[in-house]
Amino acid sequence: MISADLSGKVAFVTGGASGIGLAVVERLLANKCQVAINDLGANPRLGSEVARLSAAGHDVAGFPGDVSDQGDVDAAINAAVRHFGRLDYLVNNAGTPGTAAPIPVDDFERMDEAFWAKLVSINQVGPYRCLKAAAPHLKKTNGAVVNVASTAGLGYGGSSSVYASTKAAIILLTTEWSYAMGPEVRVNAIAPNVVDGSNWDCKFDPAQLKEYVAKLPLKRPGTPADYAETIFYLLAGAPYITGQTIVMDGGGAR
Repeated sequence: MISADLSGKVAFVTGGASGIGLAVVERLLANKCQVAINDLGANPRLGSEVARLSAAGHDVAGFPGDVSDQGDVDAAINAAVRHFGRLDYLVNNAGTPGTAAPIPVDDFERMDEAFWAKLVSINQVGPYRCLKAAAPHLKKTNGAVVNVASTAGLGYGGSSSVYASTKAAIILLTTEWSYAMGPEVRVNAIAPNVVDGSNWDCKFDPAQLKEYVAKLPLKRPGTPADYAETIFYLLAGAPYITGQTIVMDGGGAR
């Protein structure tokens, strides 16, 4: 496990109250970073996780907001900067499958326009809203951004073809935004595959997942801590890496 002294650094993590987002928060705090946790205001875990981490002696605060609303995003990021005094890192982790069960690629009725609009707004435009609000602050500190994409965006399959398309867009936008934010700010992404302990709304067939994982070279699903480790590296290290998406698939099944 890599480490770095991030004393005086400040991170803003969306979807930070559970799963990969929370693992990133904990990883940053363990290295003395100050962390602003963003999640939906209606999520009770936001308050409980902030309280737990604060009680452990960490410098952390919660900033509720919905990434599908630019006003919410602006208010949350501006409040975080006022609270901590600066912003060095942005982790665009918030996202949704929009469904409790995977949707077959030919089920156009379930993937209607309302479904498209919801997933595009949260998964694709949401990171843009956050980057737009954070950009002037990140450029002042020569900061870094990590977007959480998905192997679904690379054709691995996923909860729906709509979800996959939003994650494919994030992979492309990561490259585009590296040009928009450079040279001051690095922008990278990770593409997680199976996540054990993600707290994800969409539930896949356990038997099929077990069979898939058995075909991976590493013979296990990724954990939030696994993905957080690479995000941490892309934030705190990787000085000459930008515009890249790191595929984290356990080696890939064949």
